[in-house]
Amino acid sequence: MPISALPSPYGIGTLGKSAKQFVDFLVSTKQSYWQILPLGQTGYGDSPYASFSSYAGNPYFIDLDDLVKRGYLKKEEFSSIKWYRKVDSIDYELLYQNRYKVLHYTVDRVLKKAKEDFEFFVQSEKEWLLDYALFMVIKDLHHGGALETWKEPYKKRDKKILQAIKDEYHEEIVFYEVIQYLFFLQWNELKRYANKNGIQIIGDLPIYVARDSVEVWASPKVFQLDEDLNAKKVAGVPPDGFTEDGQLWGNPLYDWKYLKRTKYAWWIKRIHHQLKFYDVLRLDHFRGFESYFAIDAKEDTARNGWWEKGPGIDFFHQVKKQLGSINMIVEDLGYLTPGVKKLLRESKYPGIKVLEFAFYEGSMKNEYLPHNYKKNCVAYIGTHDNETLVGWLKGLSKEPMKFAKEYYKVTKKDELYEVMMKSVFHSKAELVVIQMQDYLKLDNHARMNTPSTLGGNWMWRMKPNALTETVKKEVRKYTSSSQRG
Repeated sequence: MPISALPSPYGIGTLGKSAKQFVDFLVSTKQSYWQILPLGQTGYGDSPYASFSSYAGNPYFIDLDDLVKRGYLKKEEFSSIKWYRKVDSIDYELLYQNRYKVLHYTVDRVLKKAKEDFEFFVQSEKEWLLDYALFMVIKDLHHGGALETWKEPYKKRDKKILQAIKDEYHEEIVFYEVIQYLFFLQWNELKRYANKNGIQIIGDLPIYVARDSVEVWASPKVFQLDEDLNAKKVAGVPPDGFTEDGQLWGNPLYDWKYLKRTKYAWWIKRIHHQLKFYDVLRLDHFRGFESYFAIDAKEDTARNGWWEKGPGIDFFHQVKKQLGSINMIVEDLGYLTPGVKKLLRESKYPGIKVLEFAFYEGSMKNEYLPHNYKKNCVAYIGTHDNETLVGWLKGLSKEPMKFAKEYYKVTKKDELYEVMMKSVFHSKAELVVIQMQDYLKLDNHARMNTPSTLGGNWMWRMKPNALTETVKKEVRKYTSSSQRG
C-alpha cells in the first residue's frame, strides 16, 4: 500500500492521521509488515522509481493538518484550494501548482519555533542535503527544466556559480531544507508508531536513479556519461511476450568498474541511508547486479540493446562487510538466467514469487506456482507493476484460464479469486504480501503501474471509509486460516 494511495482530503496520501489509521488497520487484521513504494520526490511521469534524489523524501507526503497542529501552518492558508478532481485518483498537476506554495508558509515558523532542531537536522544530513537543495534551486532557475537542459556552468557545478547560488538564493535553499526537515519529522514519527504497534516497514530501493537527479549531477563518475553529463548508455529490458519493443527505462547506467575500485562507497551510503527509513529493504531489479541490459542512449526502443556483466556477488559481499547483515528482499523478476539464480543462492536473500506469472506456460514445474515455492521467498499475487487480481482474471485468455482452473480443480472463473488467495497464504513462502487493491477486490482502474507506458500511472487512491468491517474480516480470514497472524 503506497503512502500516495492513502485517503486524504489534500489530493494524495500523507504521513499523517490516515497513515496511522492504516497502521491500526494492519494491527487489527493481525498483519506484521507494511510494504510501500519508494518515498522519493517525483518529477516528470510521477514515478517513484525516477525521483530527483535517492535521499530526499516526497514533499507531497507532508501532512498539512499535522503542520497546523505544530503551529507551522494555518488552516485558512490551504483550506480553499482544490486538491483533486476524483476522490480515488491523484491529480499531480494540481499538487504541483499548489503544494509548494503552501509549504512556503512554514519556513519562517519552523525557523522561529524549532531552530535548534532544524539546525541539528541540517548538520546530521549534510552529506546530501545541501546538494539536494542546490539542485532544486537551480532546477527552479531553469523553469523546472531537466539537468541535461541546464546552462553549462550550472550543469558542471562551477564553483563560482555554486557559491553565487548559496549567497543569492539562501532563502530558497533553506526552503528545500525545511521541507525535508518536515518530511523526516513526520516519517520518523509514523515509523515509530508502526514499530511500537508491531508493524515493520518494507521499503523499496530502485536499482537506478533518474537522469534528472542530484546523484547524476553531484556524482557523475558513478555513471557512464559523456562530457556534457548525458548518458552514453541507458537501462531497460529486452522485448518479451508482454512488450514487443522491450522497455526503454532511460536511466543512466553505472560505471561498475569505478564503483568496484571505491568498494562501492556510493552504493553503500545509499543503502545505509535507506536503512534509516525502513525495517526491511526491497532491492529492485536484482538481476541487474548479475548482468544488466544496456541500450544506446540514441535508441527509441529497447530492441537493439545488449547484456553486460554486473558486479555480481562481490557487491553483496561488500554490503555485508560494511553494513553487516541486513533484512533485504530482492526483486528477482525478469529473464532469470542460471547466473542470476546462482547469485540469488549465493547472496542468500529471499527472492519474490508472483502468482500471476504462473499460468502462461501450462507447466506444473513453473516456479511461480505455489506448490513450487521454497521457504526463503516472498509471495505476491501481483506487484505494483501487475494487474489487480480481479482485472487479471477478467482479461485472462483461454489457455491460461484453462490451466488455472485445472490447477485449482475448479470449474468456474468466479471461484479462482478465493482459491488463488488461499494458495499463496498456504504456500511455504516465509512472507506473503498482498496489494490493498486485491483485498478491496478492485479491477484494473486501480492498477498502480503499467510498465512502458507514460501517463495514467501511480494515480490510484483508496477511497475514504474503504476499510470496512467486511474488508477487515476478509483480511483476518486469510491470515488466520493460514496461521500467519
